[in-house]
Amino acid sequence: MSTGPLDGAVVAVAGAAGPAGRAALLKLAEAGATVVAADADAARLAEAVDAARYAHGGATVTGDTVDLLDLDATRDWAARTEKEFGRIDGLVHLVGGWRGSATFAETDLADWELLEKLLIRTVQNTSLAFHDGLLRSECGRYLLISAAGASKPTAGNAAYAASKAAAEAWTLALGDAFRKAGGEDGPQTAASILVIKALVHDAMRAERPNAKFAGFTDAGELAEAIVGVWDKSASEVNGKRLWLTPEP
Repeated sequence: MSTGPLDGAVVAVAGAAGPAGRAALLKLAEAGATVVAADADAARLAEAVDAARYAHGGATVTGDTVDLLDLDATRDWAARTEKEFGRIDGLVHLVGGWRGSATFAETDLADWELLEKLLIRTVQNTSLAFHDGLLRSECGRYLLISAAGASKPTAGNAAYAASKAAAEAWTLALGDAFRKAGGEDGPQTAASILVIKALVHDAMRAERPNAKFAGFTDAGELAEAIVGVWDKSASEVNGKRLWLTPEP
């Protein structure tokens, strides 16, 4: 039976139906957390929730279809979660998406319009919706998963890198709010950024058995790193980029 920092904690996972989300649900449940998952794809979300429940009998894992582009809907999700479980100790932001081009000049601004919604607006909405609840927690954590490309953009990745950089800046501003709320005692709640080069999972390896995926982070390793943020004090991780790949 888990007796770690996540035992009895309540953690929300946004974008929970993808490979990283599925791995995170499993690890968080294994660590003893009550996991509240959300995604726009109801069918894939149900599969992810069922898999986590099956793997950890007795774990509380719930799923909710939430439009994270709608601030009111996101606030409702946060309020429901805290009302039902009495607390909220984490928001893991795994909403993703990628668009790119062969060259800078070929950048399609329609890609920016999509990525601005997926990678920035959802961060704005979840951070605003969960801010107060996380401050009420004794171990509150807001975790953004980002990419090394935000710090070193490449010509064909302008829209993606700019979106990720904006999401990082927003998360660091949240961290500053948590720092100020902590006063002289230091932050009790933290906003952190986990930085990877790119994600790899079993389905990708099956599709490309000869690929090296050099420098990629496995979905399971990312999930372990997510859980590991609760092992550190808020002051250690608040407002920090936690690199899971070498800094560019």
